[in-house]
Amino acid sequence: MAQQYQTLRLVLGDQLHQNHSWFSSVDDTTCYVMMEVWSETVYVRHHIQKVVGFFMAMRQFAATLQELGHHVLYLKLDDEDNEQTFGENIKKLVARHNIQRFEYQLPDEYRVDEHLKQLGAALTIPCQAVDSEHFLVERDFVATLFKGKKRFLLETFYRKIRLRHQLLMEADGETPLTGQWNYDQSNRKKYPAQLSIPPHLPFLQDAREVVAMLERLKVPTFGNITPDAFDCPLTRKEALELLEHFNRLRLSHFGDYQDALSERHWLGFHSRLSFVLNVKLITPLEVVEAAIEYWKTHQNTIDIAQVEGFVRQIVGWREYVRGIYWAKMPEYATKNYFDHQAPLPDFYWTGNTKMKCVGHAVQQSLDRSYAHHIQRLMITGNFALLLGVHPDEIDAWYLGVYMDALEWVEITNTRGMSQYADGGIVGTKPYVSSANYIDKMSDYCQNCYYDKKQKYGSRACPFNSLYWDFYDRNGSKLKNIPRINMMLATWHKMAADEQVKILEQAAFYKKNAK
Repeated sequence: MAQQYQTLRLVLGDQLHQNHSWFSSVDDTTCYVMMEVWSETVYVRHHIQKVVGFFMAMRQFAATLQELGHHVLYLKLDDEDNEQTFGENIKKLVARHNIQRFEYQLPDEYRVDEHLKQLGAALTIPCQAVDSEHFLVERDFVATLFKGKKRFLLETFYRKIRLRHQLLMEADGETPLTGQWNYDQSNRKKYPAQLSIPPHLPFLQDAREVVAMLERLKVPTFGNITPDAFDCPLTRKEALELLEHFNRLRLSHFGDYQDALSERHWLGFHSRLSFVLNVKLITPLEVVEAAIEYWKTHQNTIDIAQVEGFVRQIVGWREYVRGIYWAKMPEYATKNYFDHQAPLPDFYWTGNTKMKCVGHAVQQSLDRSYAHHIQRLMITGNFALLLGVHPDEIDAWYLGVYMDALEWVEITNTRGMSQYADGGIVGTKPYVSSANYIDKMSDYCQNCYYDKKQKYGSRACPFNSLYWDFYDRNGSKLKNIPRINMMLATWHKMAADEQVKILEQAAFYKKNAK
């Protein structure tokens, strides 16, 4: 006879929060269940490193809970007893273990939230959802803050969070340190040629067991992995080591170069904390508080623009897009402001393109399941927007290719900030550029097959003609955006024959992007 428990608690793969109040004491009448299920593994085609990273982190977390004395049931993807959905597994476990109460932490993805609500309604026992105790504000904070507003201003939200949690504030509790809230203008530097980039901190894991399981089950994945040297932090201890490494070696230049692009550096001064944050091995508050404390003791070598830029990314942007997600779903997932319909080019899956910037960003994504936010926004995202790719296609690619991609953070960044498919809820303008911006912020244009200065011709950079084509085809939807008017006016002032040559070149690239 199976062991009997009074309460069954579900822990999802992105809820690996060891300091959650659930785990503060051991209760022999409570059992925790974690599960690898087919429905979550294949709802989008994932990078193999993403699947492996989640499964290995989950297995480590289950082992940690058991070491602490908790009762844990863990279902692997290949277990014969696995019904392959959360709902069917829970129903079976409730019956088998005579469960009297079911509890779960609020999921961060809308579809999982709906699934568990339906499950709770179907069960004949009491069901309760509790907070994940991870984020700095409640799910509905953004919706409440901007009730009745068309646009949700990030800066307004960011200041509210700084005030609520007293981050980088003067002793009066109302004034930001130095009197300045935001150092964004100082965070846009290109890497100098001689700048020394610290080596990244590797966490080499043996992933052969999980990779073999995925191959045996024929799980559809893409991307590359080295099974016996999979580089990924998987535990809270490793997450804290990574945080300390960032503060000690990268924080001093994070703000300056967070937007910089280079084929020489895959990580630069970025933290690489997004995966461990998004699976909740570490919390955003402890991350920013650790960075602020480190800065306070190293102000002679780290200026405030560096730490403020980091704080803004974590407690500003990350929390902000989560709030928009819960304010606007499920309708948000259908938005297509420009009515874009083009397919995603094949080279997003292979990296085989003559455009050095796109090729490098895609290949890095395939090799590491990682790219920093400007690679995503101004290289792969920018090109997809200029090309007119359907938001569903670029959305699925971003959700699948990156280890840190969960829908709540991915779709708001992609469909909102990157593709402007939401019509301006997130971004103040479409983030498009010609080769000029890419050359300004990177070394990609050096020795590229294409000429960064040419708008048309056999080796003209595709970004240039597609940039003006974007303005031409979307003029009616761009004319009322203040930050766009100048470039739209520039396009209209061009000579007619020049416009024709540019649009012909763009039409060629839209059919033959490579």
